[in-house]
Amino acid sequence: MQLTRSTRSNHPKRRRGRRIRLPRSRSIWAAAVGWLMVNALVLAVAGDRLPFNWPAITGRTTTERLVDANIGLAEVLFLMALVWLLTRHRRRPDVAARAPERAQALRETLLLLTYGAVGLALGYVLARSLGWHPFGFHLAGTLYGTHEHVAAAEAVTWAVYNLVVYALIPLMYFRRRYTSEQLCLRSSDRTADAVLISVVLLAESAVQFLVLRPDILDLAGRQLLLGLPLAFVLYLAGAVLPAMVFIYAILLPRILRLTGSATATVVLGGLAYAAFHLWDAWTLLGSADEVLLSAAFLILTYFAPGMMKSVLTLRTGNAWVHVWAYHALAPHTLADTRHVVHIFRI
Repeated sequence: MQLTRSTRSNHPKRRRGRRIRLPRSRSIWAAAVGWLMVNALVLAVAGDRLPFNWPAITGRTTTERLVDANIGLAEVLFLMALVWLLTRHRRRPDVAARAPERAQALRETLLLLTYGAVGLALGYVLARSLGWHPFGFHLAGTLYGTHEHVAAAEAVTWAVYNLVVYALIPLMYFRRRYTSEQLCLRSSDRTADAVLISVVLLAESAVQFLVLRPDILDLAGRQLLLGLPLAFVLYLAGAVLPAMVFIYAILLPRILRLTGSATATVVLGGLAYAAFHLWDAWTLLGSADEVLLSAAFLILTYFAPGMMKSVLTLRTGNAWVHVWAYHALAPHTLADTRHVVHIFRI
């Protein structure tokens, strides 16, 4: 019997086939393949133990570290799905329209990337000339720890340098040409933003406490009283505001204008965030293998969080949302208060 068009469209096999819909975005496939290749690279180059100085996670094998990284990616993908769920009925802001026309956007993007590279180079030279760890978006000892003590002067100088170079100077330059809304610094729906911040912050905090068990739980009362606000201010100045202004308020809308794809912008935002952690104290550049492994773990560590910050910014049009939902409080204040207590000998 010949099936009619209506019958063919309702055929059980055809209905089941329609439910399997693979992503069509080239950016998603490129990111997925790239992630798998980075995992394969680590397995091919590293031995049983990685060469990095990671006191916070001593005793972990290469395979265990890869498992940790992939679990971290899974958590971020869950949070991104949660963000989509909470914002699916919101009016989507036209972030690309906040950037200038393509030619000007390209010029400004190249200017920003060149300026950022110079900032990283100067941060390296300045810090090394003073006998300190190079200045990147994370203070030495953050996340993985370091056997070398970080002096209070180094921590304060790092925060001031990053705040001035990556936040204040770019903001002063672009604020003369663009409004707060064009720079994604103003909320279009404060209530919805507040709800989103609260839910994501609660979810990330739960992961920090229940799974990662931050060292903050082992601090005494006086250390918590002094260390919590100090860690918040230090990392807000040195890590959070520089990333927010430079990458998510200024660079991200221009990338979206150039690519025309929110997915590609999220991927590139994740790569940009990883690149600005180039001088993390644990990275090694002494050999080709060390360079490859350092680049691999910069991506495995920071690519997913960078994408999460991009998603929050693009879905809300407000770069401040990721600051409070997924950066300043959790993970930095929760994860790094003990490090700050140690630095300032509280």
